[in-house]
Amino acid sequence: MTKNFVESEFAPLKRVVLAQSQFCLPEEENELDTSFLSEKNLNLFDHKVGDIADLYPEMQEKWENEKVQMTQLLTSYGVEVIRPRMLTAYEKELGKQSGCGYANFFSRDPFFTIGHFVIEGNLRFAHRRLEILPIRDILIEESRHPEAIYVAAPQPDISQGSKSEAGPFLEGGDVLVYGKTIFVGYSGLASNLNGINWLKSLLAHWDYTIIPVRLHPDILHLDCAMSMVKEGLMICCEEAFLDGVPQELTNWDKINVSLKEASLLMTNGLPLNDSVYITDQSFTRLIIALEKYGVKVETLDYEVSRVFGGSFRCTTQALLRTTN
Repeated sequence: MTKNFVESEFAPLKRVVLAQSQFCLPEEENELDTSFLSEKNLNLFDHKVGDIADLYPEMQEKWENEKVQMTQLLTSYGVEVIRPRMLTAYEKELGKQSGCGYANFFSRDPFFTIGHFVIEGNLRFAHRRLEILPIRDILIEESRHPEAIYVAAPQPDISQGSKSEAGPFLEGGDVLVYGKTIFVGYSGLASNLNGINWLKSLLAHWDYTIIPVRLHPDILHLDCAMSMVKEGLMICCEEAFLDGVPQELTNWDKINVSLKEASLLMTNGLPLNDSVYITDQSFTRLIIALEKYGVKVETLDYEVSRVFGGSFRCTTQALLRTTN
């Protein structure tokens, strides 16, 4: 059996990378874009620098326990869970010395899987640029399989400065897979058109169609605005799509959420297959709506992960999702 292949967002999940819980706030305030965080969460980070484990030890413990609970839930459905390595002391010190901090908390964004492709992207914010490194050993192992195609996007252009917007930037949270149709979001906070055009040129050779999706500037990633639950059913924040919901999905049934609900990561759940969906236990309205469509809903308390701007999809990156 192939080791890595992602057929769609809701094909049965069989192997997944589940993130660790490491984050050090950068020294420079403008290194950490917080425009998509709630006011309550913003206050936690205001004028704070350092490792979350030192600043908020009780929060750290709860954050790590969320991953324990998530691992147990995934394995109960037969999903193989792979964890990135922890950051080394050298990596931590380097992040502190540079003022960029460090992050090892959302495995969705540094890479993504489309079909047999395992693709390293580029993260826009400097404090996340090296987030791929704790995961890279996993990707190298994946690439040993003869069907795997392991590539990396070109390094970002910094000829106009370290904060140049040229990119190309491409983040896994913006990439949603639907067979040979790939939706890629861009809001100005993460992926950009240079990154999307690079991906389009690459995958055109394998007959993939890339659909750019322009997003509201307060939406970090496409998966913060849309989730494909099963064929013909999606959770979406219609306000977040500046050009409307993509034409390919206009006939789908939609469970709509507001921009405020989207900011709480209500669309950032994780389908285990086309009949089981994981979401936060606090999203009562969403749970009821999904159950009306015959979807079994599994719930966990993922409050701390959501504090950092990501939820169930953000903390996972599929390696194998296939009906075969």
